Amino acid sequence: MRTVLSLLALLTVTSLAHADPKCPTHPKSQWMPQDTLRKQLEGQGYQIKTFKVSGQCYEIYGKDKAGKKVEIYFDTVSGQPVKSKVES
Repeated sequence: MRTVLSLLALLTVTSLAHADPKCPTHPKSQWMPQDTLRKQLEGQGYQIKTFKVSGQCYEIYGKDKAGKKVEIYFDTVSGQPVKSKVES
């Protein structure tokens, strides 16, 4: 029984660690156009492989200007990063 409970606790913690970020909820009419954010990021040196909507966030997968793989979530109105993961 202890083993089962330990396994359930571990699975819960693991799933929380990979949870999507909590971006503020904004009406879609206020969202920055995806092309606008994409162009801003490309202007900063990002090479975007995937750009998508993830819940209330914009999310990109690609490489930064140093060539490191990135996964970044952005606020849909301000375009500010909410959560990022950069390859070490």
